[in-house]
Amino acid sequence: MASVFWDAEGILFIDYLEKGKTITGEYYSSLLTRQDDNIREKRHSLQKKKITFHQDSAPAHKSVLAMGKLRDLHYELLEHPPYSPDFAPSDFYPFSKLKPFLAGQSCSSNQEAAAAVEGYFVDLRKNHYRDGIMALELCWNKCISLMLKNKNNFEIIHSFFHC
Repeated sequence: MASVFWDAEGILFIDYLEKGKTITGEYYSSLLTRQDDNIREKRHSLQKKKITFHQDSAPAHKSVLAMGKLRDLHYELLEHPPYSPDFAPSDFYPFSKLKPFLAGQSCSSNQEAAAAVEGYFVDLRKNHYRDGIMALELCWNKCISLMLKNKNNFEIIHSFFHC
């Protein structure tokens, strides 16, 4: 399993979880620390700014350790709405064409698979990631608009809402 941390400028880092292991709150907290280190190293312009962070609602992401780490890093968490897989930006944007890209490729090792995945990301155009962030913003605005129009029917609205 790969955990990919990215922003509007591109990939910050990719972590490949060892086969047979599980992402726990402790493991995810260590990834957040590594991500923060990568931001400090690669995104000098963000060092003095408040970082808004978005993640899905996986148990490790919502663990006490992970939430404490986000607080310690002074990140502003953009909450992931319940029942909203459409809002996980990695699900609909950077990864949307990864599966077809990898289709038919045969990897004989984890290292080859990692190299193929990283090759996919390297080949994406520079504004691809910024477009992904903008698409997320559009989806959020659409959903908020629908929620405001129909305050009592959020679950019904969401079932018809697709980005």
